[in-house]
Amino acid sequence: MTTTGGIKVFSGNANRQLTEEICNYLSCDPGHATTGRFSDGEFNFQITENVRGGDVFIVQPTCPPTDAHLMELLVMLDAFRRSSAERITAVIPYYGYARSDKKDRPRVPIAARLVANLITSAGADRILTMDLHAAQIQGFFDIPVDHLYAAPVFIGYYQANPLPNLTVVAPDTGGAERARAYAKRLDAELALCDKRREKANEAEVMNVVGDVEGRNCLIVDDMCDTGGSLTKVAKALREAGAAQIHACFTHPVLSGNACEKLNKSDIEQAVTTNTIPLEARKCELGNIKILSIAPLLAKAIKSIHEETSVSSLFV
Repeated sequence: MTTTGGIKVFSGNANRQLTEEICNYLSCDPGHATTGRFSDGEFNFQITENVRGGDVFIVQPTCPPTDAHLMELLVMLDAFRRSSAERITAVIPYYGYARSDKKDRPRVPIAARLVANLITSAGADRILTMDLHAAQIQGFFDIPVDHLYAAPVFIGYYQANPLPNLTVVAPDTGGAERARAYAKRLDAELALCDKRREKANEAEVMNVVGDVEGRNCLIVDDMCDTGGSLTKVAKALREAGAAQIHACFTHPVLSGNACEKLNKSDIEQAVTTNTIPLEARKCELGNIKILSIAPLLAKAIKSIHEETSVSSLFV
C-alpha cells in the first residue's frame, strides 16, 4: 500500500518521551491531539490537525496500566480511521498480554490473540513492534507486522563496553535462540538455565547448563517483570562460580519491588531500553542503565513510509 500523504507521528499517554525522541530523529513535530480524561476516567481524544490522506503512526506501548493504555490505543485508532487517514500504523514497542499466547492450562484465554483482533478491528493497517514475548504472535494479526529486535542496540553497547571472558546466558530453554545470536555477535560462549515455572511470576532455577566458573556472564532476556526469575538465575550463576554477572532485557516492566530486587541481587549492571518509561514510575534505577530504541524505531518508520526494505533492521 503506497501512501500519497505526509508522515504524521502521534502519541498516546503511555510514552510521550519516546515519541518525541522518534520525531527528533525524523526531523518532524509530534502530531497535535488532545489526550485527556473525562471526570469518570474515560479517555477523551481528539485530533486537532488535518490527517486526511496522511500516513499516520501512533506510538503507544501497552505497558502498565495495560488496560488503560490499550483502550487509549483502540480509541485513537478509531479516531484516525474515521478522520480518513490513508494508512494507520500502530507502533507498539511493548505488546501487553503477550504472555497469554497459548492454552498451556485448562480453561485459560489466549489474550494475545484477542488483543490482536481488537487492534485490527479498531482500524490499524499495520503493526510495528519490538521483541515480542512469543514470535508466533505475529501470526495472530491478519495485517502486516514488522517485528524489530533490540539486539542491535544491546550488541552495540557491549561492543563499545566489552566484557572479557564472556558467556552469554539464556535464563530458560525458550531464550536459547536469542542468547545464541548474542553469543555469536559478541564472540562469546553460551550457557543456559533449566528453569521451572510452577505458576505465573514464580520460577525456580534447577540447573545451569554450561561452564560459567570464573567467567563473566551476561543474562539475555526479552523482559523483566517482578525480577524474581532474573535474580534467581544470577544467584544460580554465582553459586556455579561465575565472576561478574550482567543482564540485559528489552522491556522493563519491573512491577512491584522489582527494581529493589535487582539492586540487591548478584547482578552488577542491568541494561534495558525505553520501550516502557521508567522514570515516570519513580523506579530507583541504581544498577539499571537505559538505552534508547528511538533511532531504531525511527528508521523503521521512515522505511515503512518510503516503502523501502526494513529487513536490515531484523537482526
